[in-house]
Amino acid sequence: MADMKNQIKSGIDNAADKAKTATDQAANAANSGKQDAQGVVDRVKEGASHLMENAGNYAGQAREKVAEWAGDASNIGQKAQAWAGDAYDVAADRVGDFGTELTSLVRKHPLPALLIGFGVGLLLGRAAKSV
Repeated sequence: MADMKNQIKSGIDNAADKAKTATDQAANAANSGKQDAQGVVDRVKEGASHLMENAGNYAGQAREKVAEWAGDASNIGQKAQAWAGDAYDVAADRVGDFGTELTSLVRKHPLPALLIGFGVGLLLGRAAKSV
């Protein structure tokens, strides 16, 4: 009977040792899983941080490019305005020169200028009357 008692005690001890080993292994696996999960979370956070940083960089580059294009458009507008002003000045000078030449021509030849003016007036009158 004592032998049987020792065998039962030995069996209970073995079962307890196996249970403790299994519990320790489960705890180690849980800790390992927890660490792995934390590593995944950390990598996801890091990846999201890099994505946000890259998005910010791209937004800054886009803002700079738009500002550059706006500056180019402004320069083109200023050049067009300067060209139009120059064209106006040249046209005004030419019209002024033409007026001066016409006045000089009329002063030199008043009778032919009067007859030409009368003829142009008649033509304009007929043209206006037929419309």
